[in-house]
Amino acid sequence: MNILVAVYSQSEVWNIPDAHVQRLRHEFPRHTFLHARAEADIAPLIERADAAFASELRGTHFEAAPNLRWVHSPAAGVGGMLTPEVIDSSIVMSNSRAMSGDTIAEHVLALTLALFRKFPLVFRSQMERRWAQKDATGSPSPRTIAGSHVVVVGLGGIGAASARRFAALGATVTAVRRRPDQPKPEGVSRVWGPDRLLAALPEADVVILAAPQTRSTRVLIGADQLRVMKNDAILINVSRGKLVDESALVEALERGAIGGAGLDVFEHEPLDAASPLWRLPTVILTPHMAGFRADHWDAATDIFAENLRRFESGQELVNVVDKQAGY
Repeated sequence: MNILVAVYSQSEVWNIPDAHVQRLRHEFPRHTFLHARAEADIAPLIERADAAFASELRGTHFEAAPNLRWVHSPAAGVGGMLTPEVIDSSIVMSNSRAMSGDTIAEHVLALTLALFRKFPLVFRSQMERRWAQKDATGSPSPRTIAGSHVVVVGLGGIGAASARRFAALGATVTAVRRRPDQPKPEGVSRVWGPDRLLAALPEADVVILAAPQTRSTRVLIGADQLRVMKNDAILINVSRGKLVDESALVEALERGAIGGAGLDVFEHEPLDAASPLWRLPTVILTPHMAGFRADHWDAATDIFAENLRRFESGQELVNVVDKQAGY
């Protein structure tokens, strides 16, 4: 079987190391692994591929791959690959959801604590060698997670892991998910459907976006949603940048309509140096790193290898994507 490995990015950290491709060749010597290190490498390789371990494939790639039967993503998100033709095809898609749930949940917690405790102000004063005790303790006062109300949008691995952590620290957690009839994960007090998002937002001290990017979640948070949030509410986005109308968010932050934002993902990455988000004092920006950890590529390769063994033997794959739902 010919297997295309096309896990690359303009960001070095999201390129699969050569050592992990070699590991797959060593573990599965009966297969041929075709390694594409950039998009330009795909065209001459994909036409021979029976399967792919890929972070992003375009419509033209699928058109050029008549033998392709299975695609596995090293990330949770696969929305960019789900063209109408792929959705209607027999190609099976699987992903690495839940692999980074705990890692990203810790990042969410860190962003929230930093904003609640006014760390952006404190860090600026540290750089200026200025004792900012009055500013740091003045209005709005530093807050605690205990006693706060958290709304988690999306209850996959990231949302569920975040809910557990915030509940353990004394927060009340409401979740918004596509299927509210499913069992409530640990730490979640109540679950509402997407049609209740506008009703959930006004009581939130923290809104955590952990939903996948699909047709129905694009611009999930726009001017209307920001308008009903508390003026001290914090928005945390560790999902996909296109879930948020960035211009509407900037306007809300500049007006003080919400209290702040912790953003790890953006509409366009890398974030343009001219973006107003860089200069806003109540915003923490991290460079799409929430899901990365020391053993990231070991874990991602482990999941693919397990699924490859299952694919070989005709067993059910883990983390199969519902192509109609988009995740």
